[in-house]
Amino acid sequence: MAALYAGMSYEEVVCAYSSTVAGVCMMRLQNYPDAEDCFQNTFVRLLTKSPSFNDENHLKAWLIKVAINECYNFIKKNRRSLSLEDLPVEPSYQNDDEMDVSWALMKVRPDYREILYLYYVEKYRVKEIAGILDKNPNTIKVMLKRGREMLKSIYGGDGR
Repeated sequence: MAALYAGMSYEEVVCAYSSTVAGVCMMRLQNYPDAEDCFQNTFVRLLTKSPSFNDENHLKAWLIKVAINECYNFIKKNRRSLSLEDLPVEPSYQNDDEMDVSWALMKVRPDYREILYLYYVEKYRVKEIAGILDKNPNTIKVMLKRGREMLKSIYGGDGR
């Protein structure tokens, strides 16, 4: 019998949360092959650890936290940093707005990028982000404010 994760099979979890985990990994590493490795490691960890979850929100938060930790471990292990300019292929975007936001997020410092991504793309609340990242909610609020300011300076406007 297949293990269930918050009432979902492993395959259902991968289908449901692959874009979330991939987004977290890409926002942190800015390199597709490295992000792919951390993405795979995240789901391997789920399969090998078989943790129990209260609900789907708990499962999603666990996957995001593991993905972030996988990225941190990868960076520590490899001690190298590649930017988007180093990538040989232009990333593909579904529309101009997605490209614009992704481009701007990639220009923000990684610690702020993760918080902005979780808040605006994954729609987590400040308290939830604080729980995922093991930070004080007030720290998350300050980092969101500073991250927004960084995005304004990247766009060169008032953010509207």
